[in-house]
Amino acid sequence: MDEHEWLARPFEKNRSHLRAVAYRMLGSLSEVDDAVQEAWLRLSRADADGIENLTGWLTTVVGRVCLDMLRSRQSRPEESFDRHLPDPVLSRDDTTDPEREALLADSIGLALLVVLETLKPAERIAFVLHDMFAEPFDEIAAIVGCSPAAARQLASRGRRRIQGAAPVPDADFSRQRRVVDAFLAASRSGDFESLLAVLDPDVLLRTDRGPQASREIRGARAVAQQAQVFSRLAETVQPVLVNGTAGIVSWLRDGRPLSVMGFTIRDTKIVEIDVLGDPARLRRLNLTAFNR
Repeated sequence: MDEHEWLARPFEKNRSHLRAVAYRMLGSLSEVDDAVQEAWLRLSRADADGIENLTGWLTTVVGRVCLDMLRSRQSRPEESFDRHLPDPVLSRDDTTDPEREALLADSIGLALLVVLETLKPAERIAFVLHDMFAEPFDEIAAIVGCSPAAARQLASRGRRRIQGAAPVPDADFSRQRRVVDAFLAASRSGDFESLLAVLDPDVLLRTDRGPQASREIRGARAVAQQAQVFSRLAETVQPVLVNGTAGIVSWLRDGRPLSVMGFTIRDTKIVEIDVLGDPARLRRLNLTAFNR
């Protein structure tokens, strides 16, 4: 067995963990793969004999790569990442996908990812590594280039931004699905009052239809009106899991995907709806697997 193969085996054991870390930091599945691949390249060039804790070493490398990626985003003012909807992770209601389960461990919903997008790069790195993966602050400090005390402050600022901003969905999936089904039925039938009945009065609708085409709509009446417009456009709708919660994929009459919709449901009411409708990003998700 050569050194390359000897390194590949432990790296593959850490791949799911590294993808989960990078997904929380970046929210982009393509960038996640890029970050993990970069970690492998750096490992293949490193002195492996000097690495005592491979998982910790790889996590640190991925953290540094992700930090560079996040800072690079800020240097591109033409891209509005503060209102950018992260890539959803999809699976069928009736199947188990170990890779997706690993990616979504700890129930990383779209609502939380959206709030993470608003954090400054160093805050996001510190919060994700400490609060989600229990990395010590001295390791985080080495990644972001500050003292452990400053790293603690970064995580604290991120935590304050997160608290209360990302609603925690109901854990009962069957209840989630019933609410989404009621929403779809009311949308199709044009029953405005039934639509209002399943929407929280302060419901938030986020839509991302491409560069410079993202917007937010708040309030049950305004969201219900948008739902009725959606029902006229969608030819078919397929129930799916979107980041582990009830969601749908919709299709146009000509077979092209229209959108992926994720729902955040609390106390039997829809409190947030996240809609990815960017045709380019929908194509990258390979949604044909969910069209049946």
